[in-house]
Amino acid sequence: MKRILFPTDFSQAAKAAFVYALRFADSFDAELILLHVYDLPIVDTPPMPEMTKEIFDIVEMNQFESFREELPELHKIAEKKGLGHVRIKNMLLYGDLVYNINKVTKDEDVDFIVMGTKGASGLRETFIGSTTASVISNSDVPVLAIPEEAEFHHRIKNIAFTTQYREKDNDALKSALEIADKFKATIQCLYIKNPDDPTDIDERIAEWRMYYREKNIDFFNIAGDHIEQTILDFIESQHVDMLVMRKHKRGFFEGLFHRSLTKKMAYHTKVPLLVFHEN
Repeated sequence: MKRILFPTDFSQAAKAAFVYALRFADSFDAELILLHVYDLPIVDTPPMPEMTKEIFDIVEMNQFESFREELPELHKIAEKKGLGHVRIKNMLLYGDLVYNINKVTKDEDVDFIVMGTKGASGLRETFIGSTTASVISNSDVPVLAIPEEAEFHHRIKNIAFTTQYREKDNDALKSALEIADKFKATIQCLYIKNPDDPTDIDERIAEWRMYYREKNIDFFNIAGDHIEQTILDFIESQHVDMLVMRKHKRGFFEGLFHRSLTKKMAYHTKVPLLVFHEN
């Protein structure tokens, strides 16, 4: 991991995520790319084209000044956390957020994205929020979503990794192990049993236990009718500091982050989520 992208709107949620971005950059000796994206206003057609240009020039200047004024506070946060030595590259771009994140990811050869989230509002309220969900859905690199209420304690101790013991899960688990090694954390593989389990599931579980026997991994196979609630209960009971998942192309991923009827879903907003993508 050489470069970590941290998109920010300088909100409180973003500042909470900034500490995670710093910790990860420090642990992997990576460069942190701080990106702020703004959009130009929609202007009704003015009498003269020059007026439109003048408005845009003023907006761009104000954005630049605001960006420059926000940076010292972030540097103070870094110094306060003892992370002032982390290499930071600042970028200010205008346009669509997701487009610019993907462009910077490609142009700067980014390995990892860290961003804060508040969650969306309304009838279709979601845990990770529409913006972060869009980044996760459209990005080709792992995304770590940090809820506003999450706080980076002294270290990450327990990392939950949801798996169905499929061959394709191994790449994500190995990447999660690299993170766990940096933070001296334990990986907790979580498999939720259901009546439709493949016939060879016990054999696959045994193979994983043997293959990873020298790694700091605990295996949990839990029966549960409701996947979302079982994960939430596991996070709480095992004091999970970070949840790691692979993004499935349909169904499960999107369904997981829709607000459930249970009150415990609110607990989920305190746990950072790291998402790996299917190749």
